[in-house]
Amino acid sequence: MTIPLSSTFSISKEVLSQEVSGETVLLDLQSESYFGLDAVGTRIWQLLQENNHLQQVFDTMLEEYDVDEKQLENDLNELLDKLIAEELITIKPVAE
Repeated sequence: MTIPLSSTFSISKEVLSQEVSGETVLLDLQSESYFGLDAVGTRIWQLLQENNHLQQVFDTMLEEYDVDEKQLENDLNELLDKLIAEELITIKPVAE
């Protein structure tokens, strides 16, 4: 699913996160499931916690990593799709 960059989101209150050696472990208290994020996923998670505007997360990642815009958008959508499917975040499309 392609998530518009104009979207905002919220992180579930049922999620705890802990960074360990540059990677992040997420614990969903509701399902009692663990999820692991690599270094790039960890950076995205950090940005999600700092800001609830997807465009700002995208812009920061584009500045920090040597990546094509389209590839970043695809990778970001892939991770967000997984987080949404596991109900770790909720996306709120901006009405236009």
